[in-house]
Amino acid sequence: MTAPAADRARYDRATAHLDAPVAIVDLDAFDANADDLVRRAAGKPVRVASKSVRCRALLERVLARDGFQGIMSFTLAESLWLARSGFDDVLLAYPSADRSGFAELAADPKLAGAVTVMIDDIAHLDLIDAARDGGSEVVRVCLELDTSLKLLGGRVRVGARRSPLHSPAQLAELARAVARRPGFRLVGIMAYEGHIAGVGDDVAGRPLRSRAVRLMQATARRELAERRGAVVRAVRAVVPDLEFVNGGGTGSVQHTAAEDSVTEIAAGSGLYVPRLFDNYTSFTGRPAALFAQPVVRRPGVGVVTVLGGGYPASGAAGPDRLPVPYLPEGLRYDPQEGPGEVQTPLLGSPADDLLLGDKVWFRHAKAGELCERFDVLHLIEGDAVTATAPTYRGEGQTFL
Repeated sequence: MTAPAADRARYDRATAHLDAPVAIVDLDAFDANADDLVRRAAGKPVRVASKSVRCRALLERVLARDGFQGIMSFTLAESLWLARSGFDDVLLAYPSADRSGFAELAADPKLAGAVTVMIDDIAHLDLIDAARDGGSEVVRVCLELDTSLKLLGGRVRVGARRSPLHSPAQLAELARAVARRPGFRLVGIMAYEGHIAGVGDDVAGRPLRSRAVRLMQATARRELAERRGAVVRAVRAVVPDLEFVNGGGTGSVQHTAAEDSVTEIAAGSGLYVPRLFDNYTSFTGRPAALFAQPVVRRPGVGVVTVLGGGYPASGAAGPDRLPVPYLPEGLRYDPQEGPGEVQTPLLGSPADDLLLGDKVWFRHAKAGELCERFDVLHLIEGDAVTATAPTYRGEGQTFL
């Protein structure tokens, strides 16, 4: 029996008492992936990206392990909820315009001490001050560095369009503005190199593209390491007691950790290992988060239909944003239909061995977005469900 076939047998046994649709996390794989992130971080703490987990119980589980420290959140409302839930080190990774959230933050010493907000413009400080509504707590802020690689005098850009702050001088200027502003304290710098950490460099069947990605990433790593070091020196000249410099992502952990200027690494997807993280030469993880859909029809030879399953991931639309049929191996979508909202035909010889009610296991394209579809995650150890944990959705929290 192959390893995937053995996993399918385990998952089927563990969830035999559960009707699909159902979502699981294999804790053995989850813990092994956590160990791999710590190994690659080489002694620097890993800050967990909550958008890739979206389950408080699993955030608590990973933060209880050596090598992990703090959460990187995705909205201010989520940050405040996590802080009220007992997480005491929450870095909001994106700027916010949540005025009521800022009023709450500025009025509560516990929240203000636990949450750090992201800025890349003086206008963010203006918005926060206008939202204070009498709250006088000092707001912890972090500056975001634009990590994109600019070539040909800026005419070619590689990387996500995030912060407008690209040069050491720009970050130092904003750092001085924060230092002069009452009610704020600059505590960190964040730089997420998504074009390195979030783009696979070993795509099956596309050797030329993979080679081009590797060359781009090698160039980008060298450029960013030099520029990030200069940025940190420039900002520390203004704020010597800077608490942290955050960088990286699941696909670049060991490379970012090697930079002296970086004090902590961000990662989250590497815990679940969704399908977008299959195409990397830098690491190999174990799929830990899956969902199952039940067979509800057998339209003909070599075809079964499962209920639902059309759960596309965010980003530029394309086949790589779709879930992938995973177990049993050998199933594929009907190209005329793809994964549907209420039914999904699947083609392939394994279909002939599936009966009505059998489970087909899928992997989502991205990590935490799966949790927006399910109220609970069934946690599996060996071939048994040992616990059930609510997702954010299951706790009534939908932040985006």
